[in-house]
Amino acid sequence: MLTQNIIVYKFLELYHILEELCSDLNFNILYADDKNILNDKLKNLDNYLVITNNKNLNINRQFVLNQTPISIYKLTEKINIEFLKAQFNNQSEVKVKNYIIDLNSREMLLKKIKLKLTEKEINTIIFLSKSNKPVSVDELQEKVWSYQSDIETHTVETHIYRLRKKILNTFKDNEFIISKKNGYQIK
Repeated sequence: MLTQNIIVYKFLELYHILEELCSDLNFNILYADDKNILNDKLKNLDNYLVITNNKNLNINRQFVLNQTPISIYKLTEKINIEFLKAQFNNQSEVKVKNYIIDLNSREMLLKKIKLKLTEKEINTIIFLSKSNKPVSVDELQEKVWSYQSDIETHTVETHIYRLRKKILNTFKDNEFIISKKNGYQIK
């Protein structure tokens, strides 16, 4: 498990309280009183939460503690919830080629362009991206659609065709899913 780092920003009283309790908490406690110091600390951390007493930063993982006093139990509960949210958001993004697939919003993103996808389309993309060889229609039927491979159906081909067309229309990418003699592939 990654170390959970709390950076207390311009909230010295809270920093002293957390520092006293740090042996009982599962957090690494840091302090920053300047934006440059804060940015330097953030460069070296993957799993962090910035706690401030007023929202004055443009930081994703920020928790504003503006209702005090608060019990230490309630505070640690809120901190743990914020870390769980960050973990959930990190796990919900999958990188495929130059694209980000957001599993929560079911979107494919490239720069500021978004494409809405169905769950089947996402499952197809992720399955194809994990294979380093072309994936046959039968294998896609079995693994993504849960169909028996002996059933005659063109479901896979139809879905792949529509998915490729959506990607082409949105991103102008005709090479995302490649059709090979023995199946489909994302390189």
